[in-house]
Amino acid sequence: MVEEVLEFLGPRKGEVIVDGTLGAGGHAEAILECITPGGRLIGIDRDPEAIARAKERLDAMAASVSYHRENFRGIRSVLDGEGIDEVDGVLLDLGVSSMQLDAAARGFSFRGDGPLDMRMGPDAPRTAAEIVNEDSEDELTQILYRFGEERWARRIAQFIVQARERRPIETTGELEQVVKDAVPAGARRGRKHPARKTFQALRIAANDELENLKEGVTEGIDCLAPSGRIVVLTYQSLEDRIVKSTFNSLAKGTGYPPGHPLDVAPALELLTRKPVRPGEQEVEQNPRSKSAKLRAARKVVA
Repeated sequence: MVEEVLEFLGPRKGEVIVDGTLGAGGHAEAILECITPGGRLIGIDRDPEAIARAKERLDAMAASVSYHRENFRGIRSVLDGEGIDEVDGVLLDLGVSSMQLDAAARGFSFRGDGPLDMRMGPDAPRTAAEIVNEDSEDELTQILYRFGEERWARRIAQFIVQARERRPIETTGELEQVVKDAVPAGARRGRKHPARKTFQALRIAANDELENLKEGVTEGIDCLAPSGRIVVLTYQSLEDRIVKSTFNSLAKGTGYPPGHPLDVAPALELLTRKPVRPGEQEVEQNPRSKSAKLRAARKVVA
């Protein structure tokens, strides 16, 4: 959704923009073409492999980019280190990149057998394998239900515990088979893979993704200059709810309970009343973009 990102982020010559999820640098490249000469892009990513790829792609504009192997929840500390007080725009493109999904050694996908890792960066405290083999049945059930909204969370957790008693679950293929065995045959029918929600839940848990999002969105907004824009791309409902709730709350004014007067002036103006979805052509070219939702807001001038 590069065109949509540029439309709502509105980067202009000379501006300072934060790409908090640099990835392979696709959005960053498009943004740099809009803000240079004179502008600067602050690139942040937890994944050292992603930063290495982005450096190669953005080499021609290296003088206008700085790279930080950090979690985007620490945008403020990154900017402090650069001596920057406020920025003109913040972009957060959440979820797992194609290069991460396609690398079996990273353990994000059940479509290729590899070690059950799922860490987006070396700062993640535990691998998915450690969670699967160490957490109790109740803890696993909570993870699968809360982060995967998995109907069969308890049953899958039971099967995981039973399987690991025989031997540790160490690969994506082993976990996929356990989940397939756990989900009743009738529930396995359909186009979506029965292990999809389990893998999503474990990835979120391993990387503390929802807490990162809550803090990252709030901190990103705090770092915006007056009239600065924030654009967030989400790929599943849990993420989108957090972004929607945060944007709506700040657009109404903090401390705005129903039936009471507005206590604090709104901090944001919503640029998207409803999430923007990718067009048919983009979905056809990149099926993984089908679930994307874009929300954007502008910081209100105090």
